[in-house]
Amino acid sequence: MLNKVISVVRERLRKNPNVVFPLTPPLHLPAGVSEQQLFDFVTSVRVQDAPETEMRAYGTHDFRRFVYTWGLAKDIKGKCLELGGNPYFTTMLLKKFTDLDISLANYFGPENSGEYTQVVDYLELNSGEKKTEKFTFRHFNIENDQFPYEDGDFDLVIFAEIIEHLLNDPSKVLREIKRVLKQNGTLILTTPNVARLENVARMISGANIYDPYSGYGPYGRHNREYNRHELVQLLKFEGYEPTACFTADVHSNNAQAFCNIETIAELLRFRENDLGQYIFIKAIATLSDLCMKRPAWLYRSYPNEELA
Repeated sequence: MLNKVISVVRERLRKNPNVVFPLTPPLHLPAGVSEQQLFDFVTSVRVQDAPETEMRAYGTHDFRRFVYTWGLAKDIKGKCLELGGNPYFTTMLLKKFTDLDISLANYFGPENSGEYTQVVDYLELNSGEKKTEKFTFRHFNIENDQFPYEDGDFDLVIFAEIIEHLLNDPSKVLREIKRVLKQNGTLILTTPNVARLENVARMISGANIYDPYSGYGPYGRHNREYNRHELVQLLKFEGYEPTACFTADVHSNNAQAFCNIETIAELLRFRENDLGQYIFIKAIATLSDLCMKRPAWLYRSYPNEELA
């Protein structure tokens, strides 16, 4: 009994992972808006006909991710394409707190490409008054379809929480994004970090890190996650020059449930800035000529002449 009590006390005395490692960079907030005010605004966003409980949980769980993404975009002006806008948490931040002219794209299934409209309810930031926005979006499969936009149409493309869902060809998607970006246009890419601290702890304990099968089909699960180094390498291969790159936790970190983080801290200290749950990258589309081959470290079972 005494040993059990000692074990419980030791468990409670373990340091929070955010104390051991720099996992939560400060949030950039709109001028004159507190974090609580912004949280209340974001979590009030509701897509009409979507389950209210699910929307509230999603907005709460990933609030910091939406704000980090907005922080990378906040000073950019011009035309913005947000790929995968639904359920419009980031969209609402962009609309309310930037000068961007926003176009939206979504993909829900293998058919019915075209233009559609969704209605979003939210509470006004200061008054708390219920308001409504109507968003028009293009519907297409970014892996299989050519984007329905002209060359050099956008100053900014937001590619958030999509690359991990792709099934076949991330290089093709990044090339289409570059096609629709203006010269020296900006790409903002966010994605879960496969090398996050919790995954390290899971592997040490013998737990699996792979994403479960999804009721939403093959695009509903994470088919390949990346680490920070891989994404920088891939973007440079595809003709982008990263100008900002960081990882961050955005929700509760459960690493301590799998092993004592203090025990492995020194082994991980050399990459302490790469342990956050999500990767955030801002990159410029450069003028360099594209290599139309695929990076050999990311693709296999292709003819040698198609790999570089």
